[in-house]
Amino acid sequence: MSNHQISSGADYAPTAQAEKVVGPGEFVFAAAYLDHGHIYGQTNGLKDSGATLKWVFDPDPAKVSAFVERNPEAQVAESYDQILADPDVRLVAAAAVPCQRADIGFQAMEAGKDYFTDKAPFTTLEQLAAARRCVATTGRKYLVYYGERLHNEAGMKAGELIAQGAVGRVLQVINLAPHRLGKQPRPDWFFQKQKYGGILTDLGSHQFEQFLHYTGAQDAVVNFARVENFNHPDRPELEDFGEASLTADNGASFYCRLDWFTPDGSPTWGDGRTFVVGTEGTLEARKYMDVGRKAPDSRIFLTTGDAVQEIDCFERVGFPFFGALIRDCINRTENAMTQSHAFKAAELSMKAQALADGLR
Repeated sequence: MSNHQISSGADYAPTAQAEKVVGPGEFVFAAAYLDHGHIYGQTNGLKDSGATLKWVFDPDPAKVSAFVERNPEAQVAESYDQILADPDVRLVAAAAVPCQRADIGFQAMEAGKDYFTDKAPFTTLEQLAAARRCVATTGRKYLVYYGERLHNEAGMKAGELIAQGAVGRVLQVINLAPHRLGKQPRPDWFFQKQKYGGILTDLGSHQFEQFLHYTGAQDAVVNFARVENFNHPDRPELEDFGEASLTADNGASFYCRLDWFTPDGSPTWGDGRTFVVGTEGTLEARKYMDVGRKAPDSRIFLTTGDAVQEIDCFERVGFPFFGALIRDCINRTENAMTQSHAFKAAELSMKAQALADGLR
């Protein structure tokens, strides 16, 4: 496995040996709108599982050039329409400016393609409502790259263990999600709230997705939400801290904290942690490093009625989501992630953001 850049979350793009669920040319996709570095993780995941990259498009030639350097098989499209007109293309992967992601997706879906966007998939509840209508009318998928679980081995293993009953019924999930800001390489849109949607909309969508997945919940209510700009007066629209508390429809409790305060001394872009309390055990996932011991790393500490286990997940679990996604697109199934789940995580993140904005 290669972690392209463990010190920068924007450039984190894992790759791993994976089961090829399709042969060459059997599932063709294109990459478009390369505004966020997560497009490299999305592309790696699909290619690792056998998908064939045919096209790349972005209005910025420099972004295209950098992408082609790492994915030399990609043909450079002159326009987004050129990709949409190609009947070979089954799926469009994109990491546009967040406020533009919905419209780009609707164009793909109306052209008969499935759409795979970086998170956050929307910046407004109106975009989400339009997406639900577009899914219903086109029959296409609006897939979301919630990489903090889908492209993290401890995150994926935690879900497997919970599904097997390792901790019993999940009562509470706590997610701590520190990130390194690295202001200099960040584009202007990153600091403009109308474009990135706020910290709970953006980073929070990862956390709410994990909460729904680990608890098996279908919905939740937001009890409390807060956002602040504690330490960046030069960037007044940046929110460098956020937190939220939710209660699921099945009674499970959730708390998350998000921030842009990873210290420079950290070898990774953030010491992301997940803590799960169940009726039969507890679980901690250290997703990106084992602080003071190893980085990069991905491991779980599982405590049950029988014993305490330390489970090394790094380069041992892989990323099965992408193969399942490809199969879902081919078979029109929902095994990788249901559409309702992807949308509900985004809905809760935006509802939490709205509550925090109202209280601020």
